[in-house]
Amino acid sequence: MLDNNQKQNLSELTLAELEDLASEIRARIIEVMSVNGGHLSSNLGIVELTIALHRVFDSPRDKFIFDVSHQSYPHKLLTGRNGRFEKIRKYKGLCGFSHPKESEHDHFFAGHAGTALSLALGVARSRDLAKGDEYVLPILGDASLTCGLTLEALNNVPKHLKRFIAILNDNEMSISKNVGNIKNILSRLLSNPRTNRIYQEVQTFLAKIPGYGASLEKLGQKMTESMKNIVSPATFFEEFNLSYVGPIDGHDIGKLIETLEDLKEGSRPVLLHVMTVKGKGMPIAIANPTPYHGAKPFDVCSGKFLPSPASKPTFPKIFGRYMVKMADNDPDLVCVTPAMPAGSCLDDFMQKFPDRCFDVGIAEGHAVTFAAGLAHGKRKKVVASIYATFLQRAFDNVFHDVCMQELPVVFALDRAFISGPDGSTHHGIYDLSFLNAMPNMIIAQPRDGHVLKELLQSSFDWKMPCAIRYPNLETDEPDLPLQKRTPGIAEVIMQGKDLLIIALGHTCQTALKVREILFKKGISATIVDPVFVKPLDIDLFSELLSTHRFVATIEEHALNGGMGMIINNFMIQNGIREAEVLNFGVPDMWVQFGSNIELMQELGLDAESIARRILQEFFESDYSPLPERTEKAIV
Repeated sequence: MLDNNQKQNLSELTLAELEDLASEIRARIIEVMSVNGGHLSSNLGIVELTIALHRVFDSPRDKFIFDVSHQSYPHKLLTGRNGRFEKIRKYKGLCGFSHPKESEHDHFFAGHAGTALSLALGVARSRDLAKGDEYVLPILGDASLTCGLTLEALNNVPKHLKRFIAILNDNEMSISKNVGNIKNILSRLLSNPRTNRIYQEVQTFLAKIPGYGASLEKLGQKMTESMKNIVSPATFFEEFNLSYVGPIDGHDIGKLIETLEDLKEGSRPVLLHVMTVKGKGMPIAIANPTPYHGAKPFDVCSGKFLPSPASKPTFPKIFGRYMVKMADNDPDLVCVTPAMPAGSCLDDFMQKFPDRCFDVGIAEGHAVTFAAGLAHGKRKKVVASIYATFLQRAFDNVFHDVCMQELPVVFALDRAFISGPDGSTHHGIYDLSFLNAMPNMIIAQPRDGHVLKELLQSSFDWKMPCAIRYPNLETDEPDLPLQKRTPGIAEVIMQGKDLLIIALGHTCQTALKVREILFKKGISATIVDPVFVKPLDIDLFSELLSTHRFVATIEEHALNGGMGMIINNFMIQNGIREAEVLNFGVPDMWVQFGSNIELMQELGLDAESIARRILQEFFESDYSPLPERTEKAIV
């Protein structure tokens, strides 16, 4: 029934056929996610709602604006992308989020929570200014209501905004279990569209009575609110000019269609509250909503995840494990996370120390300022664990509430790298540029798990705001004694004479491969791990940059504002003009999605591409290499 190339025509299908289509969509999602991995549970839960929206409304003329948009897979399947669905989250394939360049049915890039309501209000007001009549439908996850941006948007909903229907898809989950006060309100709301229409019609009628209309309308509104309070203990959304309807069963296609058809005739903005089950149609996903939110490849029949080929721990797993160990020995250690305890590997910490791990919901700005409050007085050792891509949402909080106050908050910045399949909205490659501009901020990046533990252990001695960046990649974890790390002290990993390679964090492994390639051409390279981007090791870099004619910097970060630019500035400030420099990093472009290997090759950041360019730029014309050698250089 699914069309590979065209938007699905649902207008002539019977209810039974629509239900069959829902089953087909679920099977398609499960089939592809079992191979590719991706956002599974959230998409399984929104199938019927998506079908109903496309049955009642006319996309792309009517605007479906998804919050986060990691629940847009059924929408993609219904808008002519079924034939390419096997390539979702794959290089040159379909994006795992909404993507305007992919389809006219997608209106915004959306990978961060809380944006849909603000965007939709802007689209609706623009429509009204242009005298348009299309519907605007923001589709919110219930976790969006823990995000401050959504609350700011609620505060600006015009009372008489027409053809505006916000859909609240309430599955009681974001990634992990929802937290906070607002989520408690949702389960208490009760109403229905016909009752709401009667209330509106009564108020409209009263408003038209000559001489007394305005007064009677106000009285009618008070009566309406009183009647609603009889059946509903909460009028939360009504206070924000949204007529509340629901909750209704989000898996009853017939009821959804009937309700949406009724709501099309309303004259005020509406919020439709829909109750859905995250993971619907896959029992193991329903029972385990958090791991099946962003699922790994799994067996289609059993639903169980396939064995991981990984033989080494990842940076986040080492972080989570070591946080528990430090907390065992230090009762003053506390942690803050904005709705990412599972992704940041803090589940064990939260379970063992529930009073010392604070999940504040999808509220990065609040998380940072809350951490600043925890650190006030310097009685507690505070770690704020945030994905690098989400720290962008708390720029001012880091600047104003942490750095300016000189509070010793430790920012554990997870996913500080090219975040392969998730694409542009999730690459953690911009934080160095804005963190480096902030006074009082220390910035470090470990090359392996051992150095990560050393930095975590040492960070509280610095008594300053600091950011420790690391990727979600496998790494070595040498069983060595932990040493104290002092800000501004770098390490020479390998000693050479022809070329200096400065490699940030995990790219030290790339630098070592580059060194092997160049060594076979008779070129020996010094490799330095700066460990600290801010402050730099002034003495070591002054010496090395003055004694090496050729210099290459390697980082998995944007070149604009990255480590390479910091090194270049250091050279200018210190009068080092003889060295020739190549900066390897992410150019000024939006990096799309794919495997990390494919993206590194596209960006020229794999070892072979880096070595080739170094040879071309530095040595091809005026360097006479020694005969090829196979042995490794020894420090």
